[in-house]
Amino acid sequence: MLAHRRYVTIPASGNVVLEDLPFRPVQQVEVVLISDDGERIALASRVLALFKETQALPEATTLTDAEIATEVDAVRDGR
Repeated sequence: MLAHRRYVTIPASGNVVLEDLPFRPVQQVEVVLISDDGERIALASRVLALFKETQALPEATTLTDAEIATEVDAVRDGR
């Protein structure tokens, strides 16, 4: 499978035209559009910071693997 990546900015018209692609005429291709969402990236950064903060709490540093496994099992069992 040949993959081709191109970065474009969506114009005000909302239409994107891709030209000079490295594919044969009438060749079937899959088009996937993925947005670089700054909000999503910022949220992920805040979540990672929260994880680090939570892991630094004194209560978190005293948990044993056995206690964690017990808690996981309880949640999975609906307790």
